[in-house]
Amino acid sequence: MYNPTLTETSQSREMLSVFGGYNHNRRISDGEFYDMTNLTSSGYPLLMSRPARGKVQQLTAPGGMLAKDAMAVVDGGKLYYNGKEITGLTLSDGDKQMVSMGAYLVIWPDKVYLNTKDVTDYGSLESSWESTGNVVYSLSTMDGKTMDNVPLTQPENPAGGEYWIDTTQTPHKLMTYSAPQSMWMGVATVYTKISADGIGKAFAEGDGLEISGIAYGGDSEAVKAQYKDLNGTKVVQSKGDDWIVIIGLIDLTYTQESGTVKAVRSVPDMDYVCEAQNRIWGCKYGMVDGKTVNELYCCKLGDFKNWRVYAGVSTDAWAASVGSDGAWTGAINYQGYPTFFKEDVIHRISVASSGGHQVVETAARGVQNGSWRSLCVVNEMLLYKSRTDVCAYDGSFPSSIGSVFGDVLYSKAVAGSVGGKYYISMYDGAAWHLFVYDANRSMWHREDNTHALVFARQDDDLFYVDADTKWMMCVNGTQGTPEDAPEWSAETGVIGYDYPDKKYLSRYNIRLQIEQGGELRLYCMYDSDGIWREAGTVRRKGHGTFTVPVIPRRCDHMRLKLAGKGVVRVFSIAKILELGSDLGW
Repeated sequence: MYNPTLTETSQSREMLSVFGGYNHNRRISDGEFYDMTNLTSSGYPLLMSRPARGKVQQLTAPGGMLAKDAMAVVDGGKLYYNGKEITGLTLSDGDKQMVSMGAYLVIWPDKVYLNTKDVTDYGSLESSWESTGNVVYSLSTMDGKTMDNVPLTQPENPAGGEYWIDTTQTPHKLMTYSAPQSMWMGVATVYTKISADGIGKAFAEGDGLEISGIAYGGDSEAVKAQYKDLNGTKVVQSKGDDWIVIIGLIDLTYTQESGTVKAVRSVPDMDYVCEAQNRIWGCKYGMVDGKTVNELYCCKLGDFKNWRVYAGVSTDAWAASVGSDGAWTGAINYQGYPTFFKEDVIHRISVASSGGHQVVETAARGVQNGSWRSLCVVNEMLLYKSRTDVCAYDGSFPSSIGSVFGDVLYSKAVAGSVGGKYYISMYDGAAWHLFVYDANRSMWHREDNTHALVFARQDDDLFYVDADTKWMMCVNGTQGTPEDAPEWSAETGVIGYDYPDKKYLSRYNIRLQIEQGGELRLYCMYDSDGIWREAGTVRRKGHGTFTVPVIPRRCDHMRLKLAGKGVVRVFSIAKILELGSDLGW
């Protein structure tokens, strides 16, 4: 009698000890995860849960945040710096763009500033004055000394430094007598003093003003034209409380008793702003005063209050129109270049010491509309959310780093960075997601459903404001009260059983460490049926490293899910393969 002979089943083992992060595509590599929650690359090559965040401050109606020497926060229409309210400075509701320029903090669209070294120095970028009485106009020196009774005919026996106005020329010209050369010479720059109650209190020397309402009431058409020319954009050469001096020539001293004279130091409305090379730069697309504009601007060198100073010198303010179509979507200082974005165009400004700044236009993926806060420099590389993906830009052309998101489209992105990591909060049309890109390892991880309003890095931590709870949080937990241990999870991609030579997966061995109080739950899904079946639970009362076996059932394909709470480190996942028979045993 012969009995059948059974051969020993052949086994082999595949070891996975390097975990690569998030990848939401249909086919992914071993070590990558199709979905995850609250995992981090900090333990690479291990699979590790993120640290607890810090709950720093409860806000009520947050509008913006910026880190300088201390944190500046806009909350409930008020500005707080280093935790103290700046009394007297009131802001409008809504999101704010906060720009740092030296010791100053400048806030748009309110157009206000704060000196962070002297918090009593604050106010509006704009200023205006309007006459309530008589306004007197007279020729003067640059420092405001009135030149009385300047004749309109040439003196017969002039002394050195004597003046007269030559009316035979068009336009008229102020002449002065040079005793060393014994001849009359034209004065290159002529000044007019405007005197009225309080006109100088609202302005500073060097301010660019838009003046209107000046008019001469006499009969001379030539003098009327001179006074008309005093209107327009003018620069304050010198000032006192009740007078200013501007460049301009008038034949006659005159007192204007009727009409209203106005002087305004204004700042253009801008969509996005940034600081670069001791100037603030901005952009505007749309209707302004009934005219369509598509422009770039910068303020006077070192003077964020003045945007209309055109004196023909290198320190002047600057403006330029561009021809690209569409609204502006973001702005940032990158590598010292003010860089402005539309969805399909990048404009980079080459700043010239002479003041002749040049705009270089590149047709490329720009910033997605509504994602201007995604612009962030990480390890000298500019990252941002474009319409279709997340891009890395080095100053030439952008490249994609967002292929791991598969066919899911995101919008309304907000981002920040710390320690070589790029944190970006995005909306997929149904829910918010917080992703982290590790620029040093070129891998993504998904943390949770945080909807961040704004990020700001200070020291070695990254702060953000949670839109749902209004809490200011920090990602590394270095400040505030630590949150509860986060729930975490990791889902593998599809694992097939069609191994060569009729091999099939008989067991998983998962080597991991869970800290005290932590928990691990294991689940399996078979043949894409949508049901996660529990395959074991581990709870730890102390520290330790151990191996958890998982024995799946026979199927065509499966997915594995690890979930839990507390700090966990997965060292390896070993797959035990066995060789089956032709009968499928």
